[in-house]
Order: sequence, then C-alpha cells, then structure tokens
Amino acid sequence: MIRVAVIGAGQWGPNLIRNFATGERSEVAWVVDRDQARLDQVRQRFPAIQVSREADAALGDASVDAVVIATPSSTHHAFGRAALSAGKHVLVEKPIATTVAHAEELCALAEQRQRVLVVGHVFLHNTAVQRVKAYLSEGYLGRVHYVSMVRTNLGPIRADVDAAWDLAAHDLSVANSWLGAEPLAVNAVGGTWINSGLADAVFLTFRYPNDVLVHIHASWLNPRKDRLVTVVGDRRMLTFDDMASLEPLRIYDKQVTDQRSQSYVDTYASFRSQVRDGDILIPRVVMGEPLRAECEHFLDCIEGRAAPIGGGRAALAVVRALEATTRSMKNGGREEAVT
Repeated sequence: MIRVAVIGAGQWGPNLIRNFATGERSEVAWVVDRDQARLDQVRQRFPAIQVSREADAALGDASVDAVVIATPSSTHHAFGRAALSAGKHVLVEKPIATTVAHAEELCALAEQRQRVLVVGHVFLHNTAVQRVKAYLSEGYLGRVHYVSMVRTNLGPIRADVDAAWDLAAHDLSVANSWLGAEPLAVNAVGGTWINSGLADAVFLTFRYPNDVLVHIHASWLNPRKDRLVTVVGDRRMLTFDDMASLEPLRIYDKQVTDQRSQSYVDTYASFRSQVRDGDILIPRVVMGEPLRAECEHFLDCIEGRAAPIGGGRAALAVVRALEATTRSMKNGGREEAVT
C-alpha cells in the first residue's frame, strides 16, 4: 500500500482523500488542515487517519510515501518544496506554482531527488479530452485553424489568484496537450469587480506555432456553468461540451473549399469560397471520473508503470503562459511573448 498524506481538506481536498483512502493500492495516513472543524469531519468519515493542523508531522513520517497538496495556489510552492525535500512523491493541484521561478525550482528538485511530480491538471484525464487528442494526432480534423474555449460559472471566487490562473490554467494544459506545443504569445484583457487586483473574467488569445489561435474566455462571475470547446480544422470541426455527459463530442463534417479556380462565378461570396456541409458524428465516449483516473495515474507513476501526464515540466509551460497573460493584462492587452 502506498501511504499518502493529504495537505488541504477544503473544497477539493475531500475528493482526493476519498480517492486515495478507498483505492486498493493506497491509504491515507495523514490529513493536514488549519481548520479543526474540517479535520473533525475527516475523522468522522475515516477514524484511522491521523490529523494535524501543521504539516511537519506528516512530512516527517518516514512511512509516508507521497504527499498530495490541495491548498490555495499561493502555497503550492512552499508545500511542494517541503514535501520533495522530505523525499516524498508529490501530487500538487494546479497551478504548480504562481511564478515561473518557483515552478522551475520544484521541477529541478523533483529531478534531483528522483521523485514523481504530478500536477492536478485533471482535464488531461478526461476521456473526451483524450479522444480529441487522438483525433488531432491522427490528423482527422486536418490542419487546425483555431480553438475556442469557454469556462464559466458563478464561483468559486478565489482570493489569491485571478480567473486566468484558477480557470484558464485547465484550458491551457489541454490546448498544449492537443497541439503538442506551447504558445508563442498572448493578448489578454480582464475585468475586476470583486477583489481588487484579481480579474474575475478574462479573455485570452494565444498564438501557437503554425498560425493556430487559441481563445479562452474564463470567468467565475457568470450565471451559467459552461465548459465548451470548439476546434476548427480545414477538413472537419469538433465541439466538446463537458456539461453534456452522455454526448460530450460532436464532429462536424464541414469545411470551406476554395472556388477561385472556377471558370465562371456570379457572386463575390462564391468567388471566394464555398461551404461544404456534411454529416454530424456523435462518437460514443464513456465518461468516468477524471479525478479517479488522475489519482490512479499518480500511483502508476510511483510504481514505475507510467510517465507523468501533466508532469512538472508540462505544468511549468502553463505557468510560463500565465505569467505572460498577467503581463499583457497589466499592459492593456498588448501582445506579450511567452518566455
């Protein structure tokens, strides 16, 4: 059994505790949280788990193999560094850190200590997301022109990072995985109405290699919960609606063909192009629990059965893009290179 300590029993922590405590290959040895009421709830649900308001005892327990960090984003670096320094494997929620320098430090420390570092970009473990990646890898949609991504809801509202770092981080990890590349530059604007200095809604346009555009609208100040992605290729187009659990994917056999070679045209529109409107395919996708898949994957990595999906270096690429996003918003939407 792989013994796990979970730091953070707030909004997301209980889901991680449940997955590691009820699996066949792991057990939760410690839960750490500053809120005693949350610890009391954990003990009621899992009486055998040791609890503490400080992380020192859990990190100092030689029987603990891995540490799972589900604390506010601003604390990820400190807890991740402490856990890796203690020789533990680490699963840390996204983002891996709130600066590129801190993310690079965690990656280097994990490599130095030869420990697994996985970051909770949970949508990489969504079966529909993985199906889209397969379509793109095999060229089924043709050359990708652009990707449009919408992630909105009313809350939860963060107090330490803005909507880009909290929400768009998911979409960036997916876009990087799908395209097999990192963005080159970004134009970003955001609006702040609740907490000073933290954008509640952001509109981000990333420029990727091969002239691919990725636009992300992320907001925690929206009346509807939407998770909708559109991928436009030159052969086919695709939509992914994560809220449609039974039919999340639709593939549109549509394209625009150049008609300039025709000998006779009588309208400007027909001179420029012609739209081909074909069938709509709804592939069967069995939707499981992405978090369960992520936790099992983390255990696989510890046991040497798999290389990390959403590992430290991939998460570092997301932080690089988010830092450029912050610079662009501070500069009125000016294009900023992702470095």
